[in-house]
Amino acid sequence: HHLFFFFLGLPPPSTLSSFMKVELGKQWYQRRVRDFQHYYITNNLRYYDLIVATIHVTSSASSKSTASSGSDMSSSEEVSWINWFCGLRGNEYFCEVDEDYIQDKFNLTGLSDMIPHYKKALDMILDLEPDDDGDDAQGQNDLVEQAAEMLYGLIHARYILTNRGLAMMLEKYQNSEFGTCIRVFCENQLMLPIGLSDNPGESMVKLYCPKCQDVYVPKSSRYHHIDGAYFGTSFPHMLFMVHPEYRPKPSPSSFIPRLYGFKIHPLAYQLQVEAGVHWKESRKRA
Repeated sequence: HHLFFFFLGLPPPSTLSSFMKVELGKQWYQRRVRDFQHYYITNNLRYYDLIVATIHVTSSASSKSTASSGSDMSSSEEVSWINWFCGLRGNEYFCEVDEDYIQDKFNLTGLSDMIPHYKKALDMILDLEPDDDGDDAQGQNDLVEQAAEMLYGLIHARYILTNRGLAMMLEKYQNSEFGTCIRVFCENQLMLPIGLSDNPGESMVKLYCPKCQDVYVPKSSRYHHIDGAYFGTSFPHMLFMVHPEYRPKPSPSSFIPRLYGFKIHPLAYQLQVEAGVHWKESRKRA
């Protein structure tokens, strides 16, 4: 356990708080740990690979500190909050929103009234230095992190309706990153994420099949925590409006129930429902 902190260039947990205040500062520490977490998660490492990953991240951070100053340093070496968030297990449906889009206040119209700790959450997404509020900032860190995830999700829902966002999601669609339809007659048609509501907190993300035009729950439970509002109700339809060449033809086949080779008449279903209702009523009276 202590070896892990040693290779990160950090002190043991018992002396961490004082060390951070004197030597590093909270922001530097969080970024180093975030770099390590991103490398570990995206590469799906086993436990005994931790040391190798730690050495890799630490050496990368050291090379950045010894490189030529500011403008000469490659920004791609750092793991941004957006890159870290999209790399988390379960967040594979998200694309990376351009920071230029987020910095344009027009694109964020109305979100400040929906998100608690809006300013701090926005600064976290853009990797800006937070305001120094002392002990209160440490107590609110978890709340700000949750607000940042919600804010990014709502920004993401708007971004994927732009030309750039559609292009990024189209690439994921073509790579089958959203899975295929489970309906037999859709023949493994590729699907797209969709929300059943544009308001956060009402429904989790679903998958839309453009062939049968129905929605399904994602197969893996890792996606069941994603709010559907982070993709919105319009995204799949906007994608096929802009790129109609990717719209599949409707499935010509559908399942036909049969009994001993004969089609079941629609009236039979009505009679079965009525018989079921009478049976339940008789059970109650008995």
